[in-house]
Amino acid sequence: MEVSRSPSQKVSRWYFDKKELRQTPSILDGLNADTEARYRREGARFIIELGSYMNLSLTTMATGVVYYHRFYMYHTFQNFPRYPTACACLFLAGKVEETPKKCKDVIKSAQVVLDRLEKDKFSEQFGDDMRNQFEEVMTLERILLQTIKFDLQVEHPYTFLLKYAKCLKGDKSRLQKMVQMAWTFVNDSLCTTLCLQWEPEIIAIALMYLAGKLSKFEVVDWNARTPDHLRWWDMFVEDMSIELLEDICHQVLDLYSQTQNPAPSESPPPKLNAHSSNIPSHLQNQVSPPNQNSTPTIAGSSKTSTPVATNSTPTLSNAPLPPFGGPPPGSGQFGVGFPPPGMPALSFGAPPLPPPGSFSHKNTPPGLPPPPLPVAVPPPPGHAYYPPPPLPTIPRNYQPQPPPGPPPPPPN
Repeated sequence: MEVSRSPSQKVSRWYFDKKELRQTPSILDGLNADTEARYRREGARFIIELGSYMNLSLTTMATGVVYYHRFYMYHTFQNFPRYPTACACLFLAGKVEETPKKCKDVIKSAQVVLDRLEKDKFSEQFGDDMRNQFEEVMTLERILLQTIKFDLQVEHPYTFLLKYAKCLKGDKSRLQKMVQMAWTFVNDSLCTTLCLQWEPEIIAIALMYLAGKLSKFEVVDWNARTPDHLRWWDMFVEDMSIELLEDICHQVLDLYSQTQNPAPSESPPPKLNAHSSNIPSHLQNQVSPPNQNSTPTIAGSSKTSTPVATNSTPTLSNAPLPPFGGPPPGSGQFGVGFPPPGMPALSFGAPPLPPPGSFSHKNTPPGLPPPPLPVAVPPPPGHAYYPPPPLPTIPRNYQPQPPPGPPPPPPN
């Protein structure tokens, strides 16, 4: 029995229940559900590989993947090929996350990455004309912006993983190992539709729960614990059931069994041209109103809880893990040629203070010492801004000497 949202409370338009995920435009247009899921995985992996090849930040890559999943909730893979769309998503995410790259550099890097995956894959998806490739990605970026209604800001579970880990008590090395495993599970979850189902806070809690089960690390105490908190996540999210957590965990674990199945042969998808009729004009402004549903209550919000069926999925404690043929769960490298950046080291001390002059610095709560001001360093000699030497001082009783007269005539 699957766990999903109940239709009693409105939430963000970017969250869908499983019934809506089984009725995407691609599936309604005749695409098999398994093929659509594979296209989503391949596009997400391609964005991660392309971003890693271009040395983009993990946040940029994750934002691009979220754009990719949201785009195909309103458009079809039949009309918009996945790899050019993925390039447009990463191109836009680079601007949003302040790590911009030129469009031509994105296309050239995509050629390198796709040729490593499969020979002639790039020309099959993009064509051979560089000018048309550029126009195609730029056109897809405009369609993407219209589709997501310029809702560009995206939150990811990574921030919440570090926030929650600092509240837990226990052996620091084992806690670090558990959070590292949860971090790589979040990397892997980008190839699923979890970002379309649940908020990043809930995904972070579920994958920390999964990492704790697999690493055999049980959290028994945490900071700011109250008698009302039966589990550590109760202080962040209310009415979070174990069945919901394990439903999320099994969606991630299913990825490792899917990597065993070879992809069936397929015909090349249609190539998108900026001036071609392959771009349906009615799709450029199409943003269907998604259904609005409820979610577990995040602390400080007014959302209602999710009803959970009694005969839900088996618990992780006694259910066998699904088989997989690739790297171990949590490795973050199931089919990814360029591993994404790892988790930063946990710091259990006081958080660093914001830099001087920033908005956060002006709003730093009282009691924290102000950060040190930068020390002025004089420029090196010969620099354009190197100060000139000081002028010599003239004494008050200084009398200028008369200029010397003409030299005497030479003797006869």
